[in-house]
Amino acid sequence: MSKTKIFSIALNLHDHNTYDGVWHNQRERQTRFKHNLPYHTEAYAHQSDILNPDDYRLNDKFVDDYFKKLDGGILAWTYTYGGIRKAKEELLNTILKGHEDIFNYDPKKLWDNYYKDGIYFIDHHQSHAAYAFINSGFEQSDILAIDGIGSKFRCVFFDKDQNLLDLSDKLPIGWLWNHMSKLTGFGTLGASKLMGKVGYGKYSSYYYNVFEIIFEGPITEKKQKHFSQIDLGYHGIDDLAYTLQKFTIDKIKEYVYPLKSCDNLCLSGGVAYNGYMNEEFTKHYKNVFIPPAIGDEGQAIGTYQHADYVLNNNKHISNTFAGKKYEWLGDEMIKYKDVAQAIADGKIVGWFQGKSESGNRALGNRSILADPRRKDIKDVINDTIKKREDFRPFAPAVLEEHYKEYFDTNSPSPYMSRICKVKSDKVPGITHIDNTARIQTVNKKFNEKFYNLINEFYKITGIPMLLNTSFNCHEPIVETPLHALRTFKKTALDMLIINDYVIRK
Repeated sequence: MSKTKIFSIALNLHDHNTYDGVWHNQRERQTRFKHNLPYHTEAYAHQSDILNPDDYRLNDKFVDDYFKKLDGGILAWTYTYGGIRKAKEELLNTILKGHEDIFNYDPKKLWDNYYKDGIYFIDHHQSHAAYAFINSGFEQSDILAIDGIGSKFRCVFFDKDQNLLDLSDKLPIGWLWNHMSKLTGFGTLGASKLMGKVGYGKYSSYYYNVFEIIFEGPITEKKQKHFSQIDLGYHGIDDLAYTLQKFTIDKIKEYVYPLKSCDNLCLSGGVAYNGYMNEEFTKHYKNVFIPPAIGDEGQAIGTYQHADYVLNNNKHISNTFAGKKYEWLGDEMIKYKDVAQAIADGKIVGWFQGKSESGNRALGNRSILADPRRKDIKDVINDTIKKREDFRPFAPAVLEEHYKEYFDTNSPSPYMSRICKVKSDKVPGITHIDNTARIQTVNKKFNEKFYNLINEFYKITGIPMLLNTSFNCHEPIVETPLHALRTFKKTALDMLIINDYVIRK
């Protein structure tokens, strides 16, 4: 008996770009514009020959082609709150006629779903949760799906039996970060920038008391107006960021920790990019899993995985490096030791290898690499390459067998998802002002080429890590060799490595 074919689509505020035998289309990296539309669409297909991802568009022809090629399969979909209006406009008149009750769907457990006439629908936070849980490999786990917008939920907790508990009114942390980010000038999607300010601040009782107001009941227009009147002049943005981070962890301890039902925890949703919070969870749970595409960019994958498990009894583990493979031939072949030596000599290198990463962290296939020993390297890269705020730090990619020598944390962090204390003064280039770093641990099985490069740098310098940041400059992470060449030419990068070849200026 053949398994049900599934095509998954998510209407979201974010997207990235990966492809595979089962592929995930993320339009942002194709168009080269970040957040250029009020909504974005993503797709994940059971078979690679169903549709051409380069021709992907959400319109009547696309829907017709999908149903013809899928031949008896189903459409699985979810949405963010910001995409619901567009979802109705573009989908109700084509494939959702007779399914208007979808929008009243109310899940009670993780594997609940709306399924009728080839349409499969789950809530936004079920998609987040399924993506994290299935990719964890855990047999059972607590799951926290938390973000700023979502659907009717903002924060949900699933216990080991997959029962859903709505914490949206008790723990609207994502909503608070979004509003504070907007208030401080970083924009609605700038919470990660605000988090970069945490290390510069100190505790403010004024801010903490203001934040407490939101936890006195449901969010109202009056509360939102109150937040717009917060005094930033006297206390400053740095202290607001620090206090907000402390407030976040305090409320997590108050509302999430008492719900613990087992030793495993899965985290997903945009708030799960908060590395300080994630590190705190490792002190309360024995095992914490945070997948690479934890924001809305992973929604289509999670929706597909949910449907594939319910309909086909298949826990399909997604590939971190699931992108399209690009061939490249050059004049000069690389030697790992030569690239490592160049970095040790002060060169900043664009590193383009194989298939692109899923999610918005550079994990060693679309990376900019530099020497973490350089005290000035953060300012150099921010000024001449990334063209971003000078307070934003960079991450270390460290050989997994050495991370405990340099960082105060108790478990590997392969997806650059946790912030912990730095134990050494030998790597100032990746050490934030509060003596922390958002680490990526690298083992040979996970990414052999990247591991070998770091290992060569270790042989030369005695330091088993490299500074690793995403390969971009005020743009989505590069996807194709052409994108990499353009960014290389317009920035102060010294070398570009594409697969096995070197390009020099």
